Parts: sequence; C-alpha cells; structure tokens
Amino acid sequence: MELKDKQPCPCGRAASAGRPGKPPVARVYGDCCSRYVEHWDTTPAPDAQSLMRSRYTAFVAERADYLQATWHPTTRPASLEFDTDTKWLGLEVRACRTTGDDRAEVEFVARYRVGGRAVRLHETSRFVCEGGRWFYVDGDMAT
Repeated sequence: MELKDKQPCPCGRAASAGRPGKPPVARVYGDCCSRYVEHWDTTPAPDAQSLMRSRYTAFVAERADYLQATWHPTTRPASLEFDTDTKWLGLEVRACRTTGDDRAEVEFVARYRVGGRAVRLHETSRFVCEGGRWFYVDGDMAT
C-alpha cells in the first residue's frame, strides 16, 4: 500500500488536542512517519516511540526495506513476508519507558483483520540506540 503525504498517518499520532468536545486531530503521513520511513538513511527516528510508530506504519505500507533497516542486526530476520489479506486497523501506544543508557521499551496494541478475523497484538518491544539510531531488538507478547 502506497501512503500519500496528505492522508492521516497510520500510526495515529495526534497533531493537536482538538477543540473542546472534539477528538484529537491525527497528523498526516507527510508530517509524521514519512520523514523516517521515506528517508531512513538520513533521518533516523529520534526516540523509541517514534521508531515504534514508524515501524507500524511500515507494516501498513509493506515497507520491508524500512523494517529491515530498523531491526537490530542481532535479531533481524533474513527476509520479511507480508500477508496481503491483512488490513491494519490502528495502533495504541500504552507506555514508553527508558530502561537504561540508550535502551527503552514501548508497550503497544496493534489491531488488524486477516481472513475476516480480528486480531489484537499486544506487545512490549525492546529498543536500543546505537550510533544515534534506534533499533527494534525484540518483544514480549502480552497474554
């Protein structure tokens, strides 16, 4: 799926709190994850949460290049395959915490539908920053 700069970013990050009584307004892709996904070689995500959100967006857009580039080499799979029947429904970041020098965790819930079945992926992911770049290392699924 190709993402357009003016469409809402799949990661769901809010651009503003909205007006009283109105829901927050989502950022558009061009002002959100695009800067990392489209320019990962020159514009790394500045923190673990931004990397988590941009990786979710890359899953939506089936951008294996970005996912591989931001996966730590010690845990990176040789290749990635996407299920073309998957429809991503949303991301909720529940918590972000620093766990040490250049290390962080992000707890999230990603929702998607595949084969008509709704799936809820709840994970606490671990990230490390090396050479000024954040990388996804691994994660634990919540039960």
